[in-house]
Amino acid sequence: MREPGHGRENGRGGRERDQRPRAPKRDVDGWVLLDKPSGMTSTQAVAVVKRLFAAKKAGHAGTLDPLASGCLPIALGEATKTVPYVMDGRKTYRFTVRFGQEMDTDDAEGRVVAESDERPTDEAIRAALPGFLGEIMQVPPAYSALKIDGNRAYDLAREGEVVELQARPIVIHRIEMVERPDADHAVLEAECGKGTYVRAIARDLGRLLGSRGHVSMLRRASVGNFLEEDLIGVEELSERAEAGDEALFQALDGVEVALEDLVGLTVSPSDAHRLRCGQAIILRGRDAPVIDGHVAVSCQGSLFAIGDASGGEVRPHRVFNWSRTVPRALKRSA
Repeated sequence: MREPGHGRENGRGGRERDQRPRAPKRDVDGWVLLDKPSGMTSTQAVAVVKRLFAAKKAGHAGTLDPLASGCLPIALGEATKTVPYVMDGRKTYRFTVRFGQEMDTDDAEGRVVAESDERPTDEAIRAALPGFLGEIMQVPPAYSALKIDGNRAYDLAREGEVVELQARPIVIHRIEMVERPDADHAVLEAECGKGTYVRAIARDLGRLLGSRGHVSMLRRASVGNFLEEDLIGVEELSERAEAGDEALFQALDGVEVALEDLVGLTVSPSDAHRLRCGQAIILRGRDAPVIDGHVAVSCQGSLFAIGDASGGEVRPHRVFNWSRTVPRALKRSA
């Protein structure tokens, strides 16, 4: 699931100038499972990780609003080729709905556009949540990164234009209330598919209950196979960088972790060579696997390609630099 930002991803403001000499850029490959703090944009978070590793290339798998905290998987080097497989995975969010006010941004950073004195009971909230399960139609927030005639919706909204976005199908696999601190707030947890806007869930729930509402706290707990217990904070990552590369690189997961949901296929060195040259291979033999779709292809213990399998044939879809995807333990023993 993606919870896009409001367009405040310009990377300006609040950034201290680092006077230390910058290290030369280098090839770094793998995933950093960052616990992004609230108040930092996703763009700033990527810049911090890229600088700490002195990496040549970096990107993230799904924007988090500045208001939001939590799981921001950051891909370095060859791992950037696997970003789409992470973004397509399910996301788990824990968020607080503040009843009584609807905001133009659908979160606490916006302007009040509607108010209500009504406050829903616990029973009313629980009774309403099943209506958000499964495949539903959702109107994205006006302050979103979606484009209208080539312009970002949040840019048009900031300029005072009326933004009308069409409802889109999304999937919510699970949603429940986990805490009710007081009459004004309810803490929910939702497991969603790609393209879901948590801010829109809060907005629509408030409208349905006649109390209006917006998100006052948002935390992404997981993205696909990347779980909350595996996250590392910016402060700890900085401390590791100060301690040296050995400590820093212990916070780096391999490129292959993004592809754990794909069927794995091990091939011979000769077939690996064919795939690396852009040629198809045939899965021969009585015990040849019957597979269709994308597969994670390995040779001699190392991921080197994503293949398209169909009708007993595998064609290269994405080929990695083999020398940069060998697990670090194998590199040390080589």
